[in-house]
Formats: sequence, structure tokens, C-alpha cells
Amino acid sequence: MDIKAYIESGILELYVAGQLSENENQEVYELLRQHPELLQEVLEIEAAVLKLTAAASPGAHSFEAIKANLKDANNPKVVKLAPRKTNWLAYTGWAASIALAAGFFWTLNQKNDLEQQLQTADIENRYLETQIETAKSDLATTKNLLDILRDRDIISVPLGGQGNYASSFAKVYWNKSDNTIYLDAEGLPDAPEGKVWQVWSLTLNPLTPTSLGTIDDFNSDTNKIFTMANANESQAFGITLEPEGGSESPTMEQLYTLGVVEVNPS
Repeated sequence: MDIKAYIESGILELYVAGQLSENENQEVYELLRQHPELLQEVLEIEAAVLKLTAAASPGAHSFEAIKANLKDANNPKVVKLAPRKTNWLAYTGWAASIALAAGFFWTLNQKNDLEQQLQTADIENRYLETQIETAKSDLATTKNLLDILRDRDIISVPLGGQGNYASSFAKVYWNKSDNTIYLDAEGLPDAPEGKVWQVWSLTLNPLTPTSLGTIDDFNSDTNKIFTMANANESQAFGITLEPEGGSESPTMEQLYTLGVVEVNPS
């Protein structure tokens, strides 16, 4: 882009005066953001407009000149004021400067409003893009989960409520081919402050619990489906409520759900 030729074209003066269309204003605005030389030129034009406006305003000297022709206090003689010609050229220049300054301020406001609108639109677009990406990700995750749960070889283990927690329930989907379980814990309440849910793999004879880990983000998770590694030869699964950080062995008084893996006859 020929910066010098663009400056000499006069379009920046029209931009400052607010004489361009909305599309032209936007084009100039984008060029100002890209080329510091053009922005500096606009700033100099605006400064010149303000200086011209101040210089063209009728000054106090006009009043002093009139007052000097009034009658002197020590001389009661009335002095006639000579008729003066109106300097229409000066007033025309002054009016033009005022109009130019007004156009400048209007354009400045328009630029600020446009910039704010563009920023708002940009934020809204980014938010919408994020929402779309999140929806796509959630959809892909859901589809993948459904494919897993519908696998004919996956083992489904219902976990029923125990003792005082009979209303609790959960379900484990165990994929032995990749040593993974998918825990649907929708039937558990939020963990109290200072507590976490801990998942256990159990062998029954003798009864041997092995921790599969704690669910630290249970309360903040929306779908309550969690993935855990399980390389154990599990015969049952249980969930207990434990102190933050988990326990080495399950607190049986806080055993909420328990389910036995059904053995398929060979």
C-alpha cells in the first residue's frame, strides 16, 4: 500500500470530518489499526482542527476594541461608534471550523460506538464458537460412551443401596478387553464437605478390597459418569464415602452401594 499517496488523497480529512459512509469509515478504521503512519496523520489532523477552532473563535480583543471607543469617564463627550464592516470571510472560516470540529467529534463517537459493537460481536462470536465446540465434543463423547455401553461383550454390574443408604444406587460397565470400567453414579448424593466417594474392586473369598480411586470432582460433574482403570479379577464392586484423599481400606459403615459380578455359565 502506498501510504503517502493515501494520505495525499484527502480521505483522512474526510474521515476526521465525518463525511464518509459507514463502510468507508470501517475501511479507514481497519487501515488505521494496520498502519501507525496513518493513525499519526489522523491525530495530527484532529489536533489541527481543534487548534483552528480555538483560533477562529471571536476573542476578547473585539470587546476591548469596542470598549475603547466608548465615552471616557473624564470626558462626557459622547463618541460615535464608527460603523464597521462585518468580516464575513473570518466568520465563514470560523463557522467552517466549528462544523469541522463538530464533524470530528461526531465521527469520534461513531468510531467508539462501532468499535464497542465490533468488540461485543467478537466476544459473542467467540462464545458461540466455544459453545458449538463444546456441544460437538459432548456429542462425540456421548456417542463414544453409547458405543461402549452397547458393546455385547461389556459386563454390566448393578450396585444396589446398602443398609441405611437403600435409596442409593449405581452401575458399573466393565470392559475387560481394555481393563476399564465406566461408573454411572447418578444414584449417589453429593459428597459432603471433606468427604469423597471411593470405588472398590472386591474379591469375595477371601474378601479382599482393592481401591480403584476416589471421585474428587463428583459434585461438579454434570453427567455423573466416570472412567476408571481396573486390571483386577473383580468379583464385586462397592462404593464408600471416605475422607478426602481416600482410605486404605473401605469404611464399611459408609458402604453406600454394592454389586456382585454375575458369572456367565460356560
